Amino acid sequence: MIKVTLKGGVVKEFEKGTTAMEIAKSLGMGLYKAACVCKIDGKVADLRTPLENDCSLEILTFDDPDGKWALRHTASHILAQAVKRLYPEAKLAIGPAIDNGFYYDFDVDVPFTPDVLEKIEAEMKKIVKEGLPLEKYELDPDEAVKMMADKGEDFKVELIKEHSDKGEKISFYKQGEFNELCAGPHIPDTSRVKAFKLTSCTGAYWRGDSKNKMLQRIYGTAFTKKEDLDAHLAAIEEAKKRDHRKLGKELGLFTIMDEGPGFPFFLPNGMTLRNTLIDYWREVHKRYGYVEISTPMMLNRALWERSGHWDHYKENMYTTVIDDTDFAIKPMNCPGGMLVYKLQPHSYRDLPLRCGELGLVHRHELSGALHGLFRVRCFTQDDAHIFMTWDQMKDEIKNVVRLFDEVYSVFGLTYQIEVSTMPEDHMGDEKDWNFATETLKTAVTEMGKDFVINEGDGAFYGPKLDFHLSDSLGRTWQCGTIQLDMQLPERFELEYTGPDGEKHRPVMIHRVVLGSIERFIGVITEHFAGAFPIWLAPEQIRILPIADRHHEYANSVREKLEAMGMRVTVDERSEKIGYKIREAQLHKIPYMLLVGDKEIEDGTVSVRKRGEGDIGARDVDSFAADALADIKSKKIW
Repeated sequence: MIKVTLKGGVVKEFEKGTTAMEIAKSLGMGLYKAACVCKIDGKVADLRTPLENDCSLEILTFDDPDGKWALRHTASHILAQAVKRLYPEAKLAIGPAIDNGFYYDFDVDVPFTPDVLEKIEAEMKKIVKEGLPLEKYELDPDEAVKMMADKGEDFKVELIKEHSDKGEKISFYKQGEFNELCAGPHIPDTSRVKAFKLTSCTGAYWRGDSKNKMLQRIYGTAFTKKEDLDAHLAAIEEAKKRDHRKLGKELGLFTIMDEGPGFPFFLPNGMTLRNTLIDYWREVHKRYGYVEISTPMMLNRALWERSGHWDHYKENMYTTVIDDTDFAIKPMNCPGGMLVYKLQPHSYRDLPLRCGELGLVHRHELSGALHGLFRVRCFTQDDAHIFMTWDQMKDEIKNVVRLFDEVYSVFGLTYQIEVSTMPEDHMGDEKDWNFATETLKTAVTEMGKDFVINEGDGAFYGPKLDFHLSDSLGRTWQCGTIQLDMQLPERFELEYTGPDGEKHRPVMIHRVVLGSIERFIGVITEHFAGAFPIWLAPEQIRILPIADRHHEYANSVREKLEAMGMRVTVDERSEKIGYKIREAQLHKIPYMLLVGDKEIEDGTVSVRKRGEGDIGARDVDSFAADALADIKSKKIW
């Protein structure tokens, strides 16, 4: 008999060789039917795995990330099996699970049109209905190569040969007639993939290299319940409507042209939105005790060598030669900030010194990675570098988190904090790392906030807090970060004079709250579906005169509202009022003011509010007072 420690610390005895699946069944049919994979002593494994020794066992369902991953990985195998049944000449590449779904790459002459995807889906449903068990087996490398070569699976042969020199056996999974090169783990059988959908097909180079063959990649997603699948697909459709690239074009915010891939052009409405966001950034940072600096966009090679970027980041930097000296356009603002600190001597009385910078940085991103404003080649980092003593660290972290709280709440964004700890390739004393990491944890704990640990994912120069924002669709975005840095102050020999009269090395915080102005505009465009709060809206009020004779009054109202600081336009086109209203609705204008004979006679405006429709006639002053109150409070509606 062996002792198995279950969830909650419960210990039970089972016959040696009992599988995790059998144990799940003994614990209850509900758990057995929902089980996807298991964890044995913390390692994810198939439910068919026999337990040979005392161990801890956790049964994982689709609600667990590893269970979700296994089910979707199995769905990718079902997809590959379906394609091979329908198109035996197709060659298989790879098919992993990914966030929110799975994909598989194929080399086949048949174009995977929407009609073809429907046929493949139908075949997948047959495979699910067959309830084929997924059975793991292993072959020697030579046997594995021969089996795949005999099937004409050139891509699989290439993958096997890369591992054959290690002398390890090669792992496969069999489901019916289908054999797939795979390390697993997988769910027990195909019948558990109860709800799935193939969502799209795109081109993809083998191994992501443009020098290799172009393959067809089918994307899909899978769930255990149809209602969850339907909800997910509905969310995808809603996300398409909110796509910031689509809304950016419709609302005149930004564009990206062939003449500059990855380099966004901001249009008049986009500049108004951008400048309003920056004005708010400056107002908040002034209240929190920051000074603003600006450092050059291009600096010489010696600086980047000193900071470490020339050796570790050069492939992502744009470089040039000036007067026979190598220069680089800055990919980040930090080294320039170090030079600013060194310009004058500092005392402990000057610290903490909080320097904010809206710095335009450039990074060479691969063309295939570019995506609207989310992944660009130039962007404005809302950076700050805080220089402090070690004993100021905890209070400064709290101060930054309070700033983050204020900013994110203005946009209706919630967040989860992730603490990233010391990586293997870290620099500096482990004792300093432990102190800094514990200080990060203590600071957020004392503020009553929860966090998760991201083990070993800190920067090489220090641990960090990452803030993962959740938008109105429940999607997460990594925007804010607080990074402790014990290394750049050392590299740049930064100093301050302590109360003892001696020179000391400050510690530094790198932090961004928005991440980048461009990316954050993309995030909030999708979060608000382009219907920005009135304080942010590029056009806050549109006045709609019913006929030409009402233009003079309309413009007098506009002048009055503009004098109060509001952004107002008049639609003077000779169009019917219904058409003008629809146009304003499409442009998501917060307020429409209709003016006609009655409004002129009464000295009023007829108000339509976004999301509410007609709210009646108002005199201009009382309307303006309410609108200004919403703008000042940054109210979301």
